Amino acid sequence: MQASQQETQQPRPESGGRAAPDDVVIADIEPKRTHVFSDLIHAAAALILGVLIIVFAVYLRGITSGVESDAHTAARALEWLLDVPASFLQQLIVLFAVVSVLIQLVINREWLQSACSVGGLILGFGAVWGVSYLLSTHGSAILVNSLLSTGTHTGTSLLPDFYAAISAFLTVAGPRRMRSTVKWGWNVLLVGAILLIISSWNSVPGVIVSICVGRIVGLVIRFAIGTPNSGAWGVHVVSALRQIGLAPRELRLRDADDTHNGILHTSLEDDLVENSRIYTCRTQDGHECVVSVLDNQLHVTGYLNQLWQLIRLSGVAVRHDRSAVSATHHHFAMLLGLRNLSLPSMRPYGVVDAGESSILVLDHASALHTTDTGKLDDDMVLGYMTYLKRAHRRGYTHRRITSDVLARTQQGTPVIAGWQNGDDASSSANVSLDKVQMLALFAALIGIDRTVALARRAWDDETLVNLIPFVQKAAVPASTRTLEGWNKTLLEDLRKSMGALAPEEVSESLEQVTLSRFSARSFFAIALLVVAVFVVVTQMNPSEMIKAARDANIWMAIVVLLFSFLAWVGSAVSLGGFIDRDHRHPLGILFSQMAAGFTAVSMPAGIGPAFVNLQFLRKSGYRNTVATAIMSAVWAVQAAVTVVLLIVIGIFTGRNSLSSMVPTNTLIIVIAAVALIVSIAMAIPPIRKKVTDKYLPLVKSYARSLLETLTQPAKLAVSAAGGLILNLSTGLGFWAALEAFGYSTNPIETTFIFLLANTLGSAVPTPGGLGAVEAALSVAFTAVGVPSTIAISATLVYRLGFYWLRIPIGALAMKWLDRHNLI
Repeated sequence: MQASQQETQQPRPESGGRAAPDDVVIADIEPKRTHVFSDLIHAAAALILGVLIIVFAVYLRGITSGVESDAHTAARALEWLLDVPASFLQQLIVLFAVVSVLIQLVINREWLQSACSVGGLILGFGAVWGVSYLLSTHGSAILVNSLLSTGTHTGTSLLPDFYAAISAFLTVAGPRRMRSTVKWGWNVLLVGAILLIISSWNSVPGVIVSICVGRIVGLVIRFAIGTPNSGAWGVHVVSALRQIGLAPRELRLRDADDTHNGILHTSLEDDLVENSRIYTCRTQDGHECVVSVLDNQLHVTGYLNQLWQLIRLSGVAVRHDRSAVSATHHHFAMLLGLRNLSLPSMRPYGVVDAGESSILVLDHASALHTTDTGKLDDDMVLGYMTYLKRAHRRGYTHRRITSDVLARTQQGTPVIAGWQNGDDASSSANVSLDKVQMLALFAALIGIDRTVALARRAWDDETLVNLIPFVQKAAVPASTRTLEGWNKTLLEDLRKSMGALAPEEVSESLEQVTLSRFSARSFFAIALLVVAVFVVVTQMNPSEMIKAARDANIWMAIVVLLFSFLAWVGSAVSLGGFIDRDHRHPLGILFSQMAAGFTAVSMPAGIGPAFVNLQFLRKSGYRNTVATAIMSAVWAVQAAVTVVLLIVIGIFTGRNSLSSMVPTNTLIIVIAAVALIVSIAMAIPPIRKKVTDKYLPLVKSYARSLLETLTQPAKLAVSAAGGLILNLSTGLGFWAALEAFGYSTNPIETTFIFLLANTLGSAVPTPGGLGAVEAALSVAFTAVGVPSTIAISATLVYRLGFYWLRIPIGALAMKWLDRHNLI
C-alpha cells in the first residue's frame, strides 16, 4: 500500500463522529500495515504446543485417553448430539466463520485482507494434508492410532483438516480485537471442536495439532502482509491533544516519508522512546510541542526486550511494561520526578491515550542535543557522572546507559536522556549496574585510566571498590560492546584498575555478583543436573540393587553405611587440617564433603570433590590462589596417603600387584608425548611470550602458596590423618559388603585390593567412575578367589552405600551450603 502525504485544512472525521476545526493543518502519512513481531512469537508457541501434543500422544497415552474418556462420559448428558450428523456440524461451522468474516471485510473494503484470508484458508488445507501424510508414513503406530478417530483415516486425512483451514483463515483475518466476526468465528470453532470430540468424531490430539498447524500458517501469512495499524493518526491525535488542554493549529509528522514499520529507532526529540512516531505541534497561541505517539503494536518489540532482560538477569529489577499505555505513563512520571530533583531533562506537558496508542507531549523548548562522544572533555564526563549520582541519591536508576543517552542542553549542560526503561525506588544492585554501565561506556570512549580518575573525583574510592563485583559482561549493554574502543580485555583491565584502589586482600575477596542466569556457572549447574538425571535413569538398576540389598545381612549392610559416613568425616578432616582456625566451619566442612556426593554423579571421580572444595574455600574467605593451593594440597596428601598405604600393605602382605598394574611402556610414551607438546609450544614465540608473561607468574604464585601450605607439619599431619581415615573407611566398607554375603576375608588384604581396583576404575572419565569401578572391583575380587556372584553382589551393596545413597544426601547438603552462602 503506497503512502501519500496528506496536508489539508478541510474538516476531517474524528473519533465519535466529530470534525476537526477548519484552521488545523495536519501533515501526516497514511497508516501503514505493521509487521507485528508477536505474530512470529505466537507461531513458534503454536509449533511447540503441536510438538508437545504429539509427544504426549505417544508417551503419555493414558492422559489423552483419560481426557477423551471424560469427554465421552459427559456426552451422556448431550445424547441428542448423536442425532446430528458430524459432517453437517462441520459445514455449519465453516459456513458461519467464513461467510461472516468475509462480509465484514468486504463491507469495510479491505480487499487485501479478504484475499489473504482466503489464501490462508487454502494453505491451511494444504499444510494439514502434508503434516497428516508425514505423520502417517513416518510416525509410529502408537502415534497414528492416537490421532485417528471416527472421522479420519491414515494418509492425508489423518488430522481433521477443517480445523487447520478455519484457524488459518481466522488468524489472517484477525486479530480478534479488531473484528467482532473473527472473535465469534473462534468461539464457534472451539465450541464445535468440543462437541465433535464428545461425539467421538474427532480425537483430542488430532484437533489440537490441526489447530496448531492452521495457526502457524495464518500467523506467518499475517506477519508477511502486516496488520493494519490501529493507532491514533492525524485527526485522532489532534482530538487527543485537545483532551489535555492544547489547541493545535498545526500538526506535522517529523519524517513524513518514514514507513514506521516497527524497525527499532530512537530520537532525542522525545527522550529516546523506542518505535515512536514524532510530531511537531504548534498551538493557536504559538507554543511548540513535541508529540510522541507510541502504538501498542510497535511496543511489542520493546516489551520483548524488557522480558529478555528480565529472563537474562538475576537479582536485578527490570521493568516489563506490557502496553504502550503503561510505558508512556511511567516515562511521564520519570521525567516529572527528575525535574522535581532539579535535574535538567525534557519538560513533559502531559500524557493522553487514544485507541491503541499512548501519546506523550513534551515542551519543544526543552529539547536536548546530541553529544559528540569523540570530543568528550573532563568537565563533560564529570557532569554525566554527577548527574547520575544525584539521580541515584533519590532512588532513580536509568537501567540502559549507552552512548545514545549522552545528551546536553542548549547551554551545553550534560544530561542523561532516555528514562523510559528507568525506575524509582531502586535497589542497590540497580544503582551499581548504572554506575558500571557508565564506567564501561566511558572506558571504551576515553580510556580506562582517565575514566577511573574522573570517577574517583565524581564518586569516591570506596564506591568504585564496591562496584568491582558488578563489573562483568552481563551488566554492559550490547551497543556499548560494539564501540570502537571496546576490546575483550576491557572489563578485566577496568576491574584491575579499580581493584588497585583497595588493599589486595580486600579486592581479592570481592567475588562477582551473579547477574546473568545464563552464565558459565548456571550452565554448569544445569548440565550437572541433566547428566545426573540421565545417569540415574539409564544406569541405575533398581531391581538388581534391591535384590542384592535384600539378600545381604542387614547389620553388615548398616556397617557399610557407617563406613560411608566415616569416609565423609575423614575427607572433612583432610580438608579442615589446612584451613585456619578463624576460617574453619566444622559443620560446613563436613557438608561440603557430603555435597561432593552429588557432584560425583555428574563428574569424573575426584573432580567433583575438588570443585566443591575450591568453591567452599573461596566462600570461606580465601583468595583464589590460596584456595587453589589448599585444594591441591588436600588432593596431593590424599593421593600420597593412598600410594603409601598400598606400598605398606603390599610389603607386609607380600602382594606385588602394584608393579604390574601400570605398564612401563605406556607410562614412558605418555611422558614423552607431554614433553613433546610442551617443547613445540614453547618454541613458538607468541605462545612462549604469553606463557612467560601471563601464566608463569600465576604458576609461580600458585607453587609458592602450595609450598607454604605443605611445609606446615601440624596441618600436614592432620590432613594426612584424615586421608588415612578416608582410605581405610572405603576399603573396610567393601570388606563389610563381602561380609554381608557371608564371605569372610582378611580386612587388610581386602583394603589393598580394593584401593588398587578402585583407583584404576576411578581413572576412567565417567561420572563417579560409573561402570568402570563396578567392573574393576568385580574382576579384581573374582581374580583373587571370591565367587563372581558374591563379588558382584558385594559391589552393588558397596556402590549403593558409597555412591547412590550419597546423591540425595549430597543434594540436600549442597542446598544447605548454598542457603548459608558457603558454596
